[in-house]
Amino acid sequence: MYAPERQQAILRIARENGRVDVPSLAAEFDVTAETVRRDLKALDRAGLVRRVHGGAIPAGQLDFEPDLAARESAAIDEKERIAQAAVEELPTEGSVVLDAGTTTSRLATAIPLDATLTVVTHALPTAARLADHPGIELHLVGGRVRHRTRAAVDAWALRNYDEIKADVLFLATNGFSLVGGLTTPDLAEAAVKRKIMAAARRVVLLADSTKADREHFARFGDLSHVDLLITDTGLSGDEARLIEAQGTRVKRV
Repeated sequence: MYAPERQQAILRIARENGRVDVPSLAAEFDVTAETVRRDLKALDRAGLVRRVHGGAIPAGQLDFEPDLAARESAAIDEKERIAQAAVEELPTEGSVVLDAGTTTSRLATAIPLDATLTVVTHALPTAARLADHPGIELHLVGGRVRHRTRAAVDAWALRNYDEIKADVLFLATNGFSLVGGLTTPDLAEAAVKRKIMAAARRVVLLADSTKADREHFARFGDLSHVDLLITDTGLSGDEARLIEAQGTRVKRV
């Protein structure tokens, strides 16, 4: 188990039981007590647990993450424009990775019927939208499916993405900023996002302007790792220029 997965599991246990202790966690995850202490230290620094003698207790409400239905109904017009603009970034007869997200799912629907592409995704809603596409060679990455996002995560998904190098990644995020970077509430989701960024030659971030200057618990990259950000005009021209000064091209639609 990767450290981000283990830390997310520790958070769940702490929330359910009201506290965690080092010996029990070491036995649960078959790691050393020192490894558990490092995990607790990382979670304490993030403000999600408070360390006490022998373990830790929850520090309060975990980072809020809206469910899929709530996110589907937010910023509908903006996401549609972003998805249509993203179609222009599709390679010709190339390979793409589609991240889990409501805007990337809209991109899947917008892919022209005459497009000939190899598509890899770990997102069930996105795969369902492409399953009958006549020109798509679809590869569905497996793993533990998170109910909140309908996305596969954990070790199986990470291993699968080790085996590919796609032309373009269409990436999603819960928050982005010059200082905070790219963030999401869930550590396991962040681990997959980090992996898919390394699995593509070009990274295109699809994010509406409500995500700007938002920071969540799990950081998976910097804006400098993104080649192109497609967003809406809610992001001001000044904000776009600051991002472009760091090397990321911005397209506002």
